[in-house]
Amino acid sequence: MAKPIMIQGTMSNAGKSILTGGLLRVLKQDGVKAAPFKSQNMALNSFITREGLEMGRAQVMQAEAAMIEPSVRMNPILLKPTNDTGSQVIVNGEVTGIMSATEYFRKKREYIPAILEAYHSLAVEYDVIVIEGAGSPAEINLKKDDIVNMGMAAMVDAPVLLAGDIDRGGVFAQIVGTIVLLEEEEKRRIKGTIINKFRGDKEILKPGLRMLEEKTKIPVCGVVPYFHLDIDDEDSLTERFSGKGGPGLLDIAVIRLPRISNFTDFAALEYRKEMSIRYVDTPGDFGEPDAVLIPGSKNTIQDLLWMRQNGLEGKIIRHAKKGKLVFGICGGYQMLGESIYDPEGVEQKGEIRGMGLLPVRTVFETEKTRTRVEGRFLKMEGILEEMTDVPMEGYEIHMGTTEYMNEPAAPLVNLVYEAGTAAVGGGERKTRADGAQSGNVYGCYVHGIFDSSEAAKGISAALLKWKGYDADMAETMDLKAYKESQYDLLADVIRDNLDMKRIYEIIEKGMDAPCSL
Repeated sequence: MAKPIMIQGTMSNAGKSILTGGLLRVLKQDGVKAAPFKSQNMALNSFITREGLEMGRAQVMQAEAAMIEPSVRMNPILLKPTNDTGSQVIVNGEVTGIMSATEYFRKKREYIPAILEAYHSLAVEYDVIVIEGAGSPAEINLKKDDIVNMGMAAMVDAPVLLAGDIDRGGVFAQIVGTIVLLEEEEKRRIKGTIINKFRGDKEILKPGLRMLEEKTKIPVCGVVPYFHLDIDDEDSLTERFSGKGGPGLLDIAVIRLPRISNFTDFAALEYRKEMSIRYVDTPGDFGEPDAVLIPGSKNTIQDLLWMRQNGLEGKIIRHAKKGKLVFGICGGYQMLGESIYDPEGVEQKGEIRGMGLLPVRTVFETEKTRTRVEGRFLKMEGILEEMTDVPMEGYEIHMGTTEYMNEPAAPLVNLVYEAGTAAVGGGERKTRADGAQSGNVYGCYVHGIFDSSEAAKGISAALLKWKGYDADMAETMDLKAYKESQYDLLADVIRDNLDMKRIYEIIEKGMDAPCSL
């Protein structure tokens, strides 16, 4: 049976996901068979496993760091917010419905059997389970019936490392205040603290660390510096949104929708030195980009209305009329069409006009499409003409279907997928076309469509040629090898700045690990 260790934080975005991934990579390098686990994740970034089940991308990143196949067992409950007060609830990769926050809070203990079943099925396969908490364990209004922080730690008797974010300021108050608000039994679970995202000279910090240990009677296990690595972030608190884009031959504007989902679709393009990716949420920041990318959304209708009201829709339409590239993925693809019809009230009952840039119409349905796909770009028009027959792969997560209008529309990609069952290898292999193109406007449902080296290089080379540069300046990049190098660098950061000897002792002894200073 696996030994557990849990990383909790003093707040959201304290760095729990990255610390968990880094620790998993260290364990892998040291020959320890380890897996990630997060009982409940709230995020709009999700992933489809080989079995056709949906899970949070943070645990996918952590599985990659551990060099194991992502499994929905690593994230048995996924909450995908649909508005400010409600979420789509996904249990073991399957949608169970949409609940208000109040309803979910009332029912969440009902999911404990599913959580424990998922955890224990991993525990018999691995030597160590690194558990990630959510938000803060000291959110006293949410502590009753907790299933993701100290409640989860108690269920599997896990020792805890508590991480604070010094970059936001007040890290000592964060840590001390969190511990003060815990019950005595919960306090005893904390075997070490971590100062995360530190900038500056550690010598200046040392007096504060000594005082922190004196006040909490808990040792500091390390100070992790602020660092920049190309590793997928968990949610919309990601720093990539605030970036203005570095120097690059190509200026790419990604529309930062309020309910943006799966923005990791563009990570492969962000890694390319010839591309400058910036996230835009106001007309004033739009500028004169070479290409506009519209990502997925958890509420397509509301995000389209948001763009219509703030002027970004007009900017995109004028950009397209200049003959420049527009590419929409999933919800972004739906927005580019003539209309969106929601007869069942999946998002908002009724029909809404689209941008009218693609001759397609979307009808929302209550059943969610979840499948992994592979395939090739079909005969391409316009700027992306040379991407014809370029291979691609990815996955689909969407509610509804998009059909062509009376005006002929050329499909974008030909997909091969498995139908008939969620079991790997158990379904019938089928092919179908997806997406649409008209001039220099393109759209499809496939998330991760640019993740293949060929697809990322293809769109870069096409844009470089269109702009008058040598297309050969778009070098082939092995994305998998690059990501592996980033995980190894992350492991170096963890080894260099955390007391791994003590952490191994905590893993080995669990709740019996001494808490001496």
